[in-house]
Amino acid sequence: MDLLNTLVDKGLRRELPTRDEALAVLATSDDELLDVVAAAGKVRRQWFGRRVKLNYLVNLKSGLCPEDCSYCSQRLGSKAEILKYTWLKPDEAKKAAAAGVAGGAKRVCLVASGRGPTDRDVDRVSQTIEAIKEQHEDVEVCACLGLLSEGQADRLRSAGADAYNHNLNTSEGTYGDITTTHTYADRVDTVQRAQAAGLSACSGLIAGMGETDADLVDVVFSLRELDPDSVPVNFLIPMEGTPLAKDWHLTPQRCLRILAMVRFVCPDVEVRLAGGREVHLRSMQPLALNLVNSIFLGDYLTSEGQSGQTDLDMIADAGFEVEGAATTTLPEHRAPAAGGCGSHEGGCAPCGDTAEETTAPEPSGSLTARTDLVAVRRRGAGTDLAPNA
Repeated sequence: MDLLNTLVDKGLRRELPTRDEALAVLATSDDELLDVVAAAGKVRRQWFGRRVKLNYLVNLKSGLCPEDCSYCSQRLGSKAEILKYTWLKPDEAKKAAAAGVAGGAKRVCLVASGRGPTDRDVDRVSQTIEAIKEQHEDVEVCACLGLLSEGQADRLRSAGADAYNHNLNTSEGTYGDITTTHTYADRVDTVQRAQAAGLSACSGLIAGMGETDADLVDVVFSLRELDPDSVPVNFLIPMEGTPLAKDWHLTPQRCLRILAMVRFVCPDVEVRLAGGREVHLRSMQPLALNLVNSIFLGDYLTSEGQSGQTDLDMIADAGFEVEGAATTTLPEHRAPAAGGCGSHEGGCAPCGDTAEETTAPEPSGSLTARTDLVAVRRRGAGTDLAPNA
């Protein structure tokens, strides 16, 4: 396909595709899917070889959030039967992080629900960062604490944080449809505060919330302009008890097309396959490794992932290798930035089959809810059970 040859050439030169080209990737047919994956795989290998970076989530504070993000099981008014607990002590968080590092994680992502941290919260997280760094000097630590106030990013950086995650989630035009308690501009501001403090910015999206193809391209182009080092791609996990519990739109093929589009638009950044990969990609997860160069190991914030050993086996069986601690994740031209971090749980959806589509389609009868694939996390951080790493 001329389209794919053009996109590969642009990706190898770090040149931005046109919007029409990005839309065309999303509009390709299932018959063309392997060609799309192979083309995006050439770009992925140019900048990251066959390395896969492992990241491990530690949920420092679960549930009890005052924000109304429709996709989130920790939101205000959520009836999802998730674990709810207040701040883990530094030693508890350090123990949880150690399990991820032992499983092969190069980066630990410290996440806390809430609108944003108080100064006391920043002190608490700083102590946790210092405790983890004392035990694992080489591990990268990313914080994901919500909206940052003046000076807070600097304090996290001083404590040893390497990165800060705050996702844009969806396009600016549709942001008000999923959240009303803060704005898209608030999110952009927090990413820029992190960058200004010298933290490696991590910001991505959630696909599968009823957005159109145009919305997906909008948010990915906005991320390219914002220029984070890491772009996590989340696929909506429609958890019972949340407003989007019935939003089951996805096919594995659709998810792969979205990942390919992100890789073409953001060729030389760490693209992370994040929440929802097991739910929506299922047996086609190994194909996604040709598009992304980073995944989470084990469980997510409030839902279970596949076992850590299964992740490691999948990487090896697909012909990839786990990225070592001594390897710099990003290409040399992006140094000295150090990569990206965490994500809230999300999903991937079919947002139209043609580049011209401007409204979200009705779910197909074949795209039925797979609630058997969604399990609430009952182990690891905040429990007495061993983590899944």
